[in-house]
Amino acid sequence: MTMKDSALRQLPAQFQKALTFHRQGQFALAQAVYEEILEIQPEHFDALHLLGVLAAQTRNSRRAVELISKAIEIDPNIAATYNNRASALKELERFEEALASYDQAIAIKADYAEAYFNRGVVLNELKQFAAALASYAQAIAVKPDFADAYFNRGIVLKELRQFDAALASYDQAIAIKAGHAEAYLNRGNVLRELGQFPAALASYDRAISIRPDYPAGYFSRGNVFLDLKQHEAAIASYDQAMALEPEFKFLQGLSQHARMQICDWRDFDVRLASLLAGIERNEPVSQPFPVLALSESGALQRKAAEIYVRQEYPPSHALPPIPKRHRHDRIRIGYFSADFRSHPVATLAAELFETHDRSRFETTAFSFGPDTQDEMRRRLTGAFDRYIDVKNQSHQDIALLARSLEIDIAVDLMAFTENCRPQIFALRAAPVQVSYLGYPGTTGAQYMDYLIADWTLIPESSQSHYSEKIIYLPHTYQANDAKRSIADTGFTRENLGLPPAGFVFCCFNNNYKITPGTFDTWMRILRRAEGSVLWLLEDNASVAKNLRREAVQRGVEPERLVFAKRAPMPEHLARQRVADLFIDTLPYNAHTTASEALWTGLPVLTCIGATFAGRVAASLLKAIELPELVTSNQDQYVELALELAADAQRLARIKQKLADNRLRTPLFDIRLFTKHLEAAYTIIDERYHAGLPPEHTYVECN
Repeated sequence: MTMKDSALRQLPAQFQKALTFHRQGQFALAQAVYEEILEIQPEHFDALHLLGVLAAQTRNSRRAVELISKAIEIDPNIAATYNNRASALKELERFEEALASYDQAIAIKADYAEAYFNRGVVLNELKQFAAALASYAQAIAVKPDFADAYFNRGIVLKELRQFDAALASYDQAIAIKAGHAEAYLNRGNVLRELGQFPAALASYDRAISIRPDYPAGYFSRGNVFLDLKQHEAAIASYDQAMALEPEFKFLQGLSQHARMQICDWRDFDVRLASLLAGIERNEPVSQPFPVLALSESGALQRKAAEIYVRQEYPPSHALPPIPKRHRHDRIRIGYFSADFRSHPVATLAAELFETHDRSRFETTAFSFGPDTQDEMRRRLTGAFDRYIDVKNQSHQDIALLARSLEIDIAVDLMAFTENCRPQIFALRAAPVQVSYLGYPGTTGAQYMDYLIADWTLIPESSQSHYSEKIIYLPHTYQANDAKRSIADTGFTRENLGLPPAGFVFCCFNNNYKITPGTFDTWMRILRRAEGSVLWLLEDNASVAKNLRREAVQRGVEPERLVFAKRAPMPEHLARQRVADLFIDTLPYNAHTTASEALWTGLPVLTCIGATFAGRVAASLLKAIELPELVTSNQDQYVELALELAADAQRLARIKQKLADNRLRTPLFDIRLFTKHLEAAYTIIDERYHAGLPPEHTYVECN
């Protein structure tokens, strides 16, 4: 007997040895034995196939495809080889090839539940949701107790915003596999989408009880606590998630944002340094929005946005490119938002929507927020040529709807604010896409062509900090509704909880905009302005306690901080007339709150920052011709605040100038603003029809 014959006779034993190593997870040993077998018998089907499987298990998908394909050449009638090759192709994102391979597996074995399941995963990746559902249904038909098929089916149904059906599918997965922690987690995510927060918490708690070391469970629970404004509970839950997985995506930023909402500044410098260093390293440590209130670096804000888009909202190729459009008689503008209701964005833009020149522009609202039936919602439903409630439609269906209506310019009024849906724009809803008003910074998304701003917000020297091309409006970027009503309520200091005498500084910005640096500056002012008080918004129960403690640490009596609860807008505007001076925050200025104060006749003092978010108040003050209230550093800001507090006549002159300018300057001239915005829309539409790429756009003042 030759040596080769002897080796061939030993192959069955060698193969069993390799198989044992493989099953025990001793991959290096198994690989060595498989390769020995193939040296002796290069066409050993099982060794080729299982060496390919091992390659896939060790994340060498390219090698896996090569080996399993060779096995298929030897025996093209084994369904498992096609399934395993397809899974390796899927890892390589060669999705179409993977689908073909799964189909070959199913052609050989019609009752191959796993292949149907895997096929559904690929179809979901390709955004072919109906086909994915059909594939999962086939897997379940073959294997009725296939818990993961029900689970994945729930994922697709949630994507399609068929929330009740998604819940039912997760419940079926749980009924089959009681310890399915991921199903409880995803079930909680659906309940959160439906606004059923207590039920969502219960579902997350069940997931955590099954898997106490489940960081996603604690993270998701923290999100719901934040929705419920239970900030301490949210922070505790985020901390538990971070202890389990310090690098959990975007957790660090959300945790810090929750702390900022209650002005909990313990370890602020350490936490901030860690967060910003993570962004510098291109790590997914924070969503972009929290960074706006924490960093004065435009470059860092852009990097945070680009990281987020790359991770969560990359460009989608699920829909084909939009064919070149013909010109319409009227330019078709689509406004997309979840905030067509009582909300700061609607408060600013309502009259803009009503003022558009209907002979030249056709406007459509794509509303994907709650139907609140409030007064603003009712007003806005009549403000557009077409108002479409799309909240129950998928991202893809909304993009397809916008395409079918041949929207020329899609305007995203949200970017990365609450309930946003960037996926619509990642799919391309229109040939030209614009970010406007709701988010004061860059999206970092290449599919957003333009950002509407003005010369104050984004100097030409700062353009590199924005991924979009900038549309420069001549006065200010901010639309303002001049129909905002101010209540006739006769507010007094006494009924607002203010002292009978002394200067009243105020700031009604959201609490998360108050940084330790801003608060230091405010306390410098209070220490020197004898008898003065600072009137702030109390958005949650912890803010007053925390800020009064911080005031004491800075040598200011805690009672000199007075807090106001949220109030209906007409009353909120009316009560501001009792204050003497609005003092702004940095690095994130007053935006809507600044225009509200100016509308009521309350002067706003600001310090201009380095980024869009930190330059808005300066933009508004220049548009109402009060540039003397814009300072360039904290020392100037403090000194001007003290001068105005000490000089009643000077402050009275400024208030009179504000009253005189209120309706004669550009800030509240909605017709002039709309004219300029429409000029911008016309320019960028002309560029598109001329076959030109987006470019910085400058609207002339006329």
